[in-house]
Amino acid sequence: MSKQNINVALIGNPNVGKTSVFNQLTGLNQQVGNYPGITVEKKVGFCKLPNNINANVIDLPGTYSLNASSADESVVIELLLNKKDKLFPDVIVVVSEVENLKRNLLLFTQIKDLEIPTILVINMIDRMQLKGISLDIPFLEEQLKTKIVLVSSRKKIGVEALKTLITTYKTISTEPCLDASSIDDDYFNTLRKTFPNQSLYKLWLVITQDVNFVDLNRKALEKQSFTKTNSELKKLQQKETIKRYQFINNTLKIGQKVDSAKATDFRSKLDRVLTHKVWGYLIFFVVLFGIFQSIFEWSKIPMDFIDSSFASLSSLTNQNLPPGAFTNLIAQGIIPGIGGILMFIPQITFLFLFISILEESGYMSRVVFLMDKIMRRFGLSGKSVVPLISGTACAIPAIMATRNIENWKERLITILVTPFTTCSARLPVYAIIIGLVIPDKYVFGILNLQGLTLMLLYILGFGMAILSAYMLNKVLQLNCKTFFVVEMPNYKLPMFKNVMITVVEKTKAFVFGAGKIILAISVILWFLASNGPSEKFRNAKTIITSKAENKSLSVLEIENKVAAYKLENSYIGLMGKTIEPAISPLGYDWKIGVAIISSFAAREVFVGTLATIYSVGGSDNENTIRNKMATETNPKTGEKIFNFASGISLLLFYAFALQCISTLAVTKKETNSWKWPLGQLVFMSSFAYIMALIAYQLLK
Repeated sequence: MSKQNINVALIGNPNVGKTSVFNQLTGLNQQVGNYPGITVEKKVGFCKLPNNINANVIDLPGTYSLNASSADESVVIELLLNKKDKLFPDVIVVVSEVENLKRNLLLFTQIKDLEIPTILVINMIDRMQLKGISLDIPFLEEQLKTKIVLVSSRKKIGVEALKTLITTYKTISTEPCLDASSIDDDYFNTLRKTFPNQSLYKLWLVITQDVNFVDLNRKALEKQSFTKTNSELKKLQQKETIKRYQFINNTLKIGQKVDSAKATDFRSKLDRVLTHKVWGYLIFFVVLFGIFQSIFEWSKIPMDFIDSSFASLSSLTNQNLPPGAFTNLIAQGIIPGIGGILMFIPQITFLFLFISILEESGYMSRVVFLMDKIMRRFGLSGKSVVPLISGTACAIPAIMATRNIENWKERLITILVTPFTTCSARLPVYAIIIGLVIPDKYVFGILNLQGLTLMLLYILGFGMAILSAYMLNKVLQLNCKTFFVVEMPNYKLPMFKNVMITVVEKTKAFVFGAGKIILAISVILWFLASNGPSEKFRNAKTIITSKAENKSLSVLEIENKVAAYKLENSYIGLMGKTIEPAISPLGYDWKIGVAIISSFAAREVFVGTLATIYSVGGSDNENTIRNKMATETNPKTGEKIFNFASGISLLLFYAFALQCISTLAVTKKETNSWKWPLGQLVFMSSFAYIMALIAYQLLK
């Protein structure tokens, strides 16, 4: 048999377990990108089905209905309307969950009207007994004119049945569940006569939504005599929704039975504690504290192992490859640069692990609900909490996530302040500096000072985001109010598979995304540090050995002095010396200055840059990056470069500075103007410089 390729669209309300079904179908065989011309995330997975069929599974953004109110909901509608789209589905799988069938079926009945083969998945059936729920599947299939699959992603029930059913999608009825056109017979009959070759419900969606439909000229449609005003269309939409819920209620009266006497609901009791106006915040603080303590404690051994392994690899390369520029490039450029980021994989992995567990368990939604009360005092929408919390992973997708904020000014403020949230790219800088300047001691026997410092930096970033939002709200005169609606999903034990897929995908994206930049910068930095324009660079050995104070030095000491002298007079040394007067009041030398400039490409490049510079500037390749930074001294004063004052100054600089070109680019794309990202860059960089300056001058 020849292979057949089909498109399967996964659609559903938020928090129905759609992503779990997607992961069960596709595993790690996934690709993440953006829809063309829009920064809404697109996830496509691949799976093999029975009967030699290969499926492209498209995980569409969560939506409550086909009445779009945000950019991600518009993506769903546009894909379902445009048959020429290469991802247009052959079959749609609507994922619902057993406890909220009434709400979930509104979307299902709308999709059925599009006359595309549609399967209904009822997820989380392992909770049916707990909630006292029973379903009459044959009756529901008859009324909804579809095939139903009962699924439990957690217990891996029903996934194989779903795969088999997808292969028979051509036999599934495309007949609508109900006649929505009866809300206004005259209007819809006129539509039917005017466009006899078009699907009636597709016409209705094009008329009522701001979506792209390639087969229909919107201007021509608006010129028709039957066009209604916006208020009239809104009333018809309301009538449609009421009619659908009447049908759903009548169907579920027979098809679903709930015996509340048999239900054992623990959720309400737990919610009263976790969303309490006092205990809720205290519990959240304890959770955060535990996470940051664990990030430092658990990652120590693997981080030290990776750091020492790369130091040994650099030394082995020098010893076993023939001397020359190529060997120096590998040993002093590429290996230290890449090692400078890979050593932080344990901490990055643990961070994503904890975030994934909080999301999977349902606790993150409670955090969003809690923080909404704070957000409103500072002029932000409650929906702003999601991007701000997402910013702990990366500011780029977090800024993209602001598309679900309908009010433009609220969305703009959220975009501008989100980069203050401490992202995973700052973690390598925080970790290395905290390890150098904060003692590895315990307070009261349980509070690790390093973990406590890390948590305070996260709180500082979030606090600055809130304060900036307050100031922007006053400047931009934000008067519009929006209502915040958040889904409170059921508590559940995180699924190991979902957590692992998230950790692997996020960590892989971090490593490979940063790795490309670091590799390129490491090569450039090595070249700039290994070459110089002046006679001082070329005659470094002669100049050093001719000095009287160096006559009594050993061969190794002279080699180190020659390497340091050449580095100062190399291209990168001259660049660093040029900017040194501007950064020396902050406690930084020219090497740190070069690392700060190079880290504008990406913050995590900071450590890799110093690793490359120190490797070129010394002959001891066996020393780890941490040890090289710990022993670096100021040649004029003899003091350590990375002391408490300069360390705190650096931590504050990176807490506030916008060291990320990609963030500027996505801000420009989302605001459609260079005015906002450039203002963002100037304000954050200036504020970071001032805070770092004050900290160093007070602490030195």
